[in-house]
Amino acid sequence: MAYGILLVEDEETLARNIHRFLQREGFEPRHASTLREAAKALDEFAPDLVLLDLGLPDGDGLELLKSLCERSQPTKVIVLTGHGSVQTAVEAMKAGAFDYLSKPIALSELKLAIEKAVGQERLEGTLSYYRGREARQGGMATLLGQSPAMRELHQRLGQILESDLRLRDGVPPPVLILGETGAGKELVARALHYEGPRGQGPFIELNCAALPAHLLESELFGHEKGAFTDARERRIGLVEAAHGGTLFLDEIGDLDAAVQAKLLKLLEDRTVRRLGSVRERQVDLRFVAATHRPLEKLVNEGKFRSDLFFRLSVLGVTVPPLRQRGEDVLLLARHFLEQHARRYRRPGFTLAPDAEARLLAHAWPGNVRELRNAMKQAALSASDGRVTVANLALVQFTQPLERVEAQPPVDGVSSLPEIERRTIEVALQQAKGNVSKAARALGISRDTMRYRMAKHSLTGE
Repeated sequence: MAYGILLVEDEETLARNIHRFLQREGFEPRHASTLREAAKALDEFAPDLVLLDLGLPDGDGLELLKSLCERSQPTKVIVLTGHGSVQTAVEAMKAGAFDYLSKPIALSELKLAIEKAVGQERLEGTLSYYRGREARQGGMATLLGQSPAMRELHQRLGQILESDLRLRDGVPPPVLILGETGAGKELVARALHYEGPRGQGPFIELNCAALPAHLLESELFGHEKGAFTDARERRIGLVEAAHGGTLFLDEIGDLDAAVQAKLLKLLEDRTVRRLGSVRERQVDLRFVAATHRPLEKLVNEGKFRSDLFFRLSVLGVTVPPLRQRGEDVLLLARHFLEQHARRYRRPGFTLAPDAEARLLAHAWPGNVRELRNAMKQAALSASDGRVTVANLALVQFTQPLERVEAQPPVDGVSSLPEIERRTIEVALQQAKGNVSKAARALGISRDTMRYRMAKHSLTGE
């Protein structure tokens, strides 16, 4: 589809030449010689770009410029005028004009201005698409689960978001997210950002364990040209890039001591100084940190600053491990299978009863990340769209007791509840009624074991 350009110009000869030029360049031009004609063309033609003369027979084009720039989806405007004063140019740019060209118009300059406007609009459209996709993939709806642990997590996040909305001035307090590897700490951080008042700002993420200390410092705070051997040009850091949004520092327990000190100063002063610079810059951002490591223990061992710990943990969120989320395992498994069905253009996958029982019995040391990968493998190996226990390549890292495998259908028993009951009975028999040992054998918590025993009216020690 050709790029639509509306030319608003009352000089007929100039308008005709520009119109022909735009056609030769592959654009779709439309001409209006008055403000009234321009208003009608804007409604009917919906141009991508407007070339606007300010001196028109029925009024000042500056008013039309302002109205175009105040729209919810502003239209880019290049001003063309014979009133080539500096003041006119300043007023046009203040009103929101993308560019300004004085008559007589050089067609080569006009072409460059149009190409620049087209390029920026395409870039803005791309950025808008990716920001929208990030927002859709980063809200509370991505935190799937109906278990008590997940309902508690949603409630906690709701409290934090409500307090953010009530904040009158200043920046919101930092949030510290705790949880095992693969439990979904990044999803929680994204939900806090995209559901909150800073959702339209940038979400900048950095894994503190992924870089050595000297590179991590440069990534966070930026550097001036010549600050160190490889600093061949000035570069802003991720802290400055997160201005107006959220900075998410994952695995903050792995921060080097020197970087911890600088981060503490940043939290206290809200200023950042690039490496090699003497100037401090004010930043407005929300800090969210996450770790799977026991920070309090690290503080006691002298490996993590206590003052930084207290600064970061003003608001705390704990993400439950998958083994404590009960039948959320099956909900998530079906969700991931549905994703893979769409991705690989295969019919919808179903979970066989033996596969469901096996998923519920697994300990999930890798949490949701492990489940997602397991479902991907299962989707690729299931030949008929039905995932059975044979399609589940689940790795066992510890085996304190003889592992209790999911019981196959026997004696006409084929439903999931019956298979689950039989599996729990076998585990209790092997553990001689000891609930804790049976739970470990099944790879689930004692609380989950008690819940499932009560569900099936089973007893134990």
